[in-house]
Amino acid sequence: MTLELLDFKIKPQLEQLKNGIYPNRNRAKDNAKRILYLTQYQWVSVLYLAVAIYCWQYKYFRHIYNNYLIFRQVYYHAREGLNLYAFYPKEYYDQNHYGPVFSMFISPFAILPEGLGFLLWQIVNAMAFLIAIHMLPFTNRIKTLILLFCVIEFANTSHYMQSNAIIAAFIILSFVLVKRGKDEWATACIVLGTFIKLYPVIGFVFFLFSKNKLKFILSTMIWMIIFFICPMVISSPSYVIQSYHDWFTQLAVKNSMNVTLGGTIDWCVMGVARRLSGDPTISNMPFLAVGMTIFAIPLLRFKQFASLKFRLQVLTSALIVTVIFSTGAEHPTFIIATAGAVIYIMMQNKPFTPFNITLLILLLVITGLGPSDAFPRFMRDWIEYYAVKAWPCIIIWIKIAYELIFKNFIVEESTSARESYNTLIVNGQTN
Repeated sequence: MTLELLDFKIKPQLEQLKNGIYPNRNRAKDNAKRILYLTQYQWVSVLYLAVAIYCWQYKYFRHIYNNYLIFRQVYYHAREGLNLYAFYPKEYYDQNHYGPVFSMFISPFAILPEGLGFLLWQIVNAMAFLIAIHMLPFTNRIKTLILLFCVIEFANTSHYMQSNAIIAAFIILSFVLVKRGKDEWATACIVLGTFIKLYPVIGFVFFLFSKNKLKFILSTMIWMIIFFICPMVISSPSYVIQSYHDWFTQLAVKNSMNVTLGGTIDWCVMGVARRLSGDPTISNMPFLAVGMTIFAIPLLRFKQFASLKFRLQVLTSALIVTVIFSTGAEHPTFIIATAGAVIYIMMQNKPFTPFNITLLILLLVITGLGPSDAFPRFMRDWIEYYAVKAWPCIIIWIKIAYELIFKNFIVEESTSARESYNTLIVNGQTN
């Protein structure tokens, strides 16, 4: 076989390798590994649905689903023109912290009988995360591992009936959709997610990776208008405008209340500094300024944008940074950061090095199980007081940021492509 013909026959595989996409070399092998007619990847998806359903029945039949009651009542309060952010002790304890558009987002669940709506809410959270991971450009084997290593954190957020799995999905989907040239849907995920819980605003950095920036900008403007007026369908323009004012006021108050020593919130970089120093007056601003600068520096490396691995690593950084620099970071929030950390480890050429295995163990044991009954009370108190749950994600983010700033992803992928080329020849995979 001539070299020219050899190049022609393996060119598609080399293109995938050059762009950092893992060709599904194990497809036939994956299909053969079936247990009760399902592949390992499919069984992991079933596991997520089982976790969601188990958490639903555990909470529902014990009548301990306060968070879902808060979410559900947002719809009815909007219809009745009531303040979305006031206390309603006869209905639930605590307050709503989501944007006015959430009244429409939760409406398909709220109009159903309480138990059924709650069940579907849990399932949709699981499905959103599964779909987002499924759309990432990895083999099913890699996606199976990502889901397995994230399942503890998914159980945490599902146990608390939170929307964090959906928020993580919004960020991941916005990246994937920009990569696929579907900017109109990518911006829908970003804007809707931002109007619900602010975190997905980080998705706007993917604008830099867009091949049609005008489309991205126009789509963003259109979706902002749509999602702003959407709650007016069940209320009124003046009510929605007032609700946005109330929301921003509520977030400012909540942010100030989050800053404290001890407690189950403020598990972020700033919170760690406050707790280690014993000084609750330490300001957020210096940490935010440094963190955002470190996050932004790689975005000036325009030549590296050609590398899909570089762009994927920016995604992992975005997922982590939204949590570790948020005073609202708490136990169920870390599905977002953990997804970023696990994706980063699993996308490496050699994900199971001793160092990476150590990081995975820390993520599973400290971040995933640390604040739970898996540890005795005195250890849980220590983990809680010093915000130890955040430490593994902070360490991984520092490593990610360092590589994004200094590593040459283009050269690495060219070398990897050449090595794969030689491997294909040696193994006779070009015949």
